[in-house]
Order: sequence, then structure tokens, then C-alpha cells
Amino acid sequence: MSATNNITTKEPDVTVPPTNTTQVTTTTSGNFIDNIINKIPLPKWALIAICAGVGLVILICVICICVKCCCKKKKKKKKKEQLNLESLNGSITTNLVQPDLDDLDGTVENYGKLQYSLYYDAKNETLAVGVIQAADLKAMDFGGTSDPYVTVYLVPESTQKFETKVFRKTLNPSFKEQFTFKASQAEISEKTVVMKVYDFNRFSKHDIIGEVRIPLQTVNLNHALEEWHELTKALKDEEEHLGDICFSLRYVPTSNKLHVIILEAKNLKTMDKGGSSDPYVKIRLILNNKKLKKKTTTVKKNTLNPYFNESFMFDVNFEEIQKVKLVISIWDHDKMSKNDAIGRLFLGCGATGNQLRHWSDMLANPRRPIAQWHVLQSKAEVDKTLKELRANSHRKGKSR
Repeated sequence: MSATNNITTKEPDVTVPPTNTTQVTTTTSGNFIDNIINKIPLPKWALIAICAGVGLVILICVICICVKCCCKKKKKKKKKEQLNLESLNGSITTNLVQPDLDDLDGTVENYGKLQYSLYYDAKNETLAVGVIQAADLKAMDFGGTSDPYVTVYLVPESTQKFETKVFRKTLNPSFKEQFTFKASQAEISEKTVVMKVYDFNRFSKHDIIGEVRIPLQTVNLNHALEEWHELTKALKDEEEHLGDICFSLRYVPTSNKLHVIILEAKNLKTMDKGGSSDPYVKIRLILNNKKLKKKTTTVKKNTLNPYFNESFMFDVNFEEIQKVKLVISIWDHDKMSKNDAIGRLFLGCGATGNQLRHWSDMLANPRRPIAQWHVLQSKAEVDKTLKELRANSHRKGKSR
């Protein structure tokens, strides 16, 4: 054998060293979080406390959201139950389940209360109604107060109607006024005393606060009565609404001039077949039961809400202004027949209620125009009051 055949060829072992990329990857994945923590300039205990606080806040938020969702679901269930109860029919279910309107609202509306007195004089057949005071009236004005006054009349056949004075900015007025009605013994038990409390508004319709109704058949008229009574929501007026009129008064003492400006009227009673009227206004001065002067406005065609804005002037000295009566009436003009009276009212020192208030304000503010809305009264009612005033003045004249 040759020598070459005994030689065995052997390859050397080669060890491949790890590359740089492999080392970098392993080091980065292992120490990533540590590098971030090391970069924050806070100790580890502080970082742990912060993480715990954040986790606690997140937990509280989650709990609040869950509670809110549960409450909404309960409310929806209650609404559905209420709807299901309302859909049930039958008087028994209604009585047992359905609440009153006052219970649903949570509060019962309070109108206040009124103290009054009643005394019937059987001998003279007169009923004396006293309006003493009111308390805890409902506030009708923005300031949380009212300007209350009371109207008093009998129904049915309310031909007489009286008003107390207006008390400014109070919910507890003390009226202390008394009014007398004629009523025979045969008919007195069929009457009902109506006392309505209003809130006075100078430039708009007066708001009704509440009322008291006393059927006289329920009262022992053999004795005087004085008591408190809760006000209730007012019923619809028995008397027919004739309309409202707005006018201005101004008295100048230095020149003895009374200025009357008829401004407008609204909601007048329909007098024509077409559902309208042709209104105009008459202004009369009465002194010592004599008609002194009369003036009229122009006629406004086919309207129940006429606008006049017409001025009139009367010569009245200071002594006469204390005794004179100013009668303002609205009429419906008819070409082919007699003109019809829609309504009227009178002012003067002998007037009552809002008419007296307007007249007093004019005298207390000389040279200053005082405008106010008034509710029209029936011709019969005003004429009866004027007749009584004439009779009273005549008796006083005889006694002197």
C-alpha cells in the first residue's frame, strides 16, 4: 500500500459567533420597561402609589356608570307600570289606583282666605255684608304681591254690586267695609252671597284671585255671623260681560279744566246681527242732579275693539270737582232705530271701587294725566246707583 492511502482527511470544527443584531434584540426586549422606569425621576414607591391611585379612580368611574344605568332602567319600568295602570278600565281600578290631580302635582293651589260678616235685619229687610280682611292671598304680580280688592253681590238677579277699596302691594289687606242689600224675608233664603277677590291692574284686565260663595239657606240669619272662609277658584261670572274701556283723566286747578281722553275699548258686547257693533262714547257731567254738559266721540264702524284717542275738555272749578259726577257710556249707533246702550260707569267722589280710585288719583296728581282700564256696567245698575246718591243728597239737604 502506498502512503497516501493511509492519510485520513478531517475538517476542522468551526464555531460561528453570535451576530450583533441578535444581541441587541435580546437586550432591548428584556430591559424595555426598566429603561422607561429609570428615565422617570421618581422613586419606585412613588410610581407604585400613582398607579394605585389611577386604578382606584378608574374603578370608581366604572361603579358610577353602572349605578346610573341601573337607575335609568328602574325609572323606565316605573313609567311603563304607570302607563299600564292608566290603560286599565273600571271604576274599582280607578278608585284604588288612579291618584287625584292634586296628588300628582304634589301641592294644592292656595288662593288665600277671607273674613266676612253677615247680618240680616228682618224688620227693614236688609242684608248687611261685611268684608273684614283677607290673609295669605295668592301673589299675582311679579314682585310676589297683589293689589287686592273685593266685589260683593247677590245671585240670582245681581242688580247691586259693590267694591271695596284697593290695597296696594299686600297679601293681607284689612278692608273693614260693609255693604247693604235689600232682600225680602220671602226671597232671602234663595240668595247666595258672592265675594270675589281681584288683583287690580291699571293698564290691563284685573286678575281674579278667588271667591267665596255663601248660600243663605245654609246660614242662621237670626244671629249675626262672622267667620273665615277659604277662597276657591272663581266660577264664570253670572253677569254678562259688556266690555272694557280705557280713558285718561287730568285736572288742572289753576285753569279749572278737566281733560278727558277716551283712548280705546275692547271686547264690547255684540249689538248688531252681523256679530259686531258701531260704538261711540258719550261723556256727561252731572252736578247737583243736573246734567251740565254732554260730548260724544265719533262712531267706529263694525268693531268690538274701537280705538278713539279723542280728547275733551270741561270747565269745572275746584269746588265743583268735589261734587261733580262724570258719566261715561258706550252706545251702539243705529241709523234706522234708536241707539242701544252697551254699558256705562260713573266717576266722582261718590263713586266706589276702581272708579273712586281713578278719580282720587286724578285729584291727588294735578296736571298729570292718569289713564286706567274700567269694566263696563249695565245701564240699569249705574242708573240705580245714581238714583240712590240723589236720594241720599236730598235727605241730607232736608236734614240741614
